[in-house]
Amino acid sequence: MAALALALAACGGPAPDAPLVQITIPPGATLRAISDTLSAHQVLAHPLWFRTLARLERSDRKAQAGIYELRQGERAGTLIRILTEGRGKLVKFTVPEGSTVREVAALAGKELGLPPDSVLAATSDTVRLRGAGAEGPSYEGWLHPDTYLVPLTIVPKDLVDLMVRQSVALWTPAREARRDSMGLTRLEVLTLASIVEGEALVNDERPVIAGVYLNRLRLRMPLQADPTVQYGMELATGARKARLYTKDYKFPSPYNTYLRPGLPPGPIDSPGVASIDAVLTPASVPYLYFVAGPDGRHVFSRTYREHLRAIQQVRSGVPPAPKID
Repeated sequence: MAALALALAACGGPAPDAPLVQITIPPGATLRAISDTLSAHQVLAHPLWFRTLARLERSDRKAQAGIYELRQGERAGTLIRILTEGRGKLVKFTVPEGSTVREVAALAGKELGLPPDSVLAATSDTVRLRGAGAEGPSYEGWLHPDTYLVPLTIVPKDLVDLMVRQSVALWTPAREARRDSMGLTRLEVLTLASIVEGEALVNDERPVIAGVYLNRLRLRMPLQADPTVQYGMELATGARKARLYTKDYKFPSPYNTYLRPGLPPGPIDSPGVASIDAVLTPASVPYLYFVAGPDGRHVFSRTYREHLRAIQQVRSGVPPAPKID
């Protein structure tokens, strides 16, 4: 019996193009429950031999709980090693909206144990970026913020490619049609969306902020977006300033939208879906200015005079009177 089990475990194996499926092994799962789950997802063809072999190898109580990505038709012996060593285990990797490439690299170091420098090196191949259907001078803006399930053994290149594919996949026919009707490229939408992401703290203001910036672009007014100045300074110095002073607005950088009209060369962070859709479907508003209040919401103004008055009211702590449009 033992010899037969070993023989069956050693033969066969998955086809090269066999599908990958995600399997969850809960804490405390019995060997039978594990084999039944593997069999139900067609990962395991002979659950009895799997259980027999696991007992022979004294691995019947050593399976590690977690989420695994396994190929259908896998060998019983290989499955036992994967489950007992945790080699195929998937972990959650969450990238917040508004993260920069440097922040993603640091997060990958902390959460996945990947050297941040290696992640940054993986974002230096712009030929590969364009080959994935993206565009632009760098990977900035193309590392889509989301929660991913990735193997513990993932390498920097594969992580970066996964995030870029997720970003490219957002461009559905409906979004492409809307982008085309606005006369914008994907890169321009992402760039403006990244600025909206950097400015907005509440979701219902994203389309309004996008509308303000689009109004400015139509009038050929400088965008005068603080997050772009902060990003340009971070690129030059390696450090991000949480607060800008008057002298900082004169910092020479192609990303300084106080000194340079139009959009900056590319995104300044990875915008979320809400900010991208805010740019594609902006609010129709008459505003050209806004200032952040103490609660994170903004006060919007039509004219510069109104804007100065709003700034004064915000600084004095007096809430501006609501506008009637």
